[in-house]
Amino acid sequence: MPGSCIQGDSTNPEAWTRLLGERLGDVLLTDPPYCLLVRRRKGGDERDPKGRKNDTGPVVRRFEDVREYREFTKAWLELAVRHLKPGAPLIIWTNLLGREPITTIARSLGYAHQLGEFVWGKRTRESNSGEELLRVVETALVFSTSAAPAASPGAPATPWSAVAGYDDDGEAGRFGNHPNHKPFGVLEPLVRTWSKPGQLIVDAFAGSGSIPAAAVRLERETACIELEAPWAARVQARLTRAA
Repeated sequence: MPGSCIQGDSTNPEAWTRLLGERLGDVLLTDPPYCLLVRRRKGGDERDPKGRKNDTGPVVRRFEDVREYREFTKAWLELAVRHLKPGAPLIIWTNLLGREPITTIARSLGYAHQLGEFVWGKRTRESNSGEELLRVVETALVFSTSAAPAASPGAPATPWSAVAGYDDDGEAGRFGNHPNHKPFGVLEPLVRTWSKPGQLIVDAFAGSGSIPAAAVRLERETACIELEAPWAARVQARLTRAA
């Protein structure tokens, strides 16, 4: 089977052993919780203690401060790198606050070169006009252990942006409307640029399966971890159908 998803905690070594055994991934392409800080009222109480957008949606994790987020990033990214082939690229989605912690930890693990930042121009529509706006709130950082080689004459340019709405292809609605859904049109340039058919793409935070589904669609193998059991089951069912 080209794709598999397990329920587990990506900060736990046991989950990685169950997922991959002795295999090593060719690429890490993942969408971890963003660096969202706990919202508190003036008295100190949390404004959204349940951490959910609705009763059936996934838990939206929040962190007390950037330091806690940095420790969280170190915990899972160290494990991920141990289960990758030497020099495998890291492609990590993030928001503004998450850029520095992710970059710092990646560099500490030998990924001294940030090759670029892939920008998702998320298309939105003004309610009282036909005008469309692009919001940039999510980007994917691309890291390598070595500097990028000089481009060969006539070689295609590396894509560093994509414009798309949240659910242009209808996949989000079909698979649960996960808040971190990425449409295929946003993920395709990353998968095609940083991996080859048949290679193993590893995703430490599967969500509703956007990344692993894109990998399978583009004839890559994929292995992923998802913390919440209902979502892990949904991802595995999605990958089974895609195969």
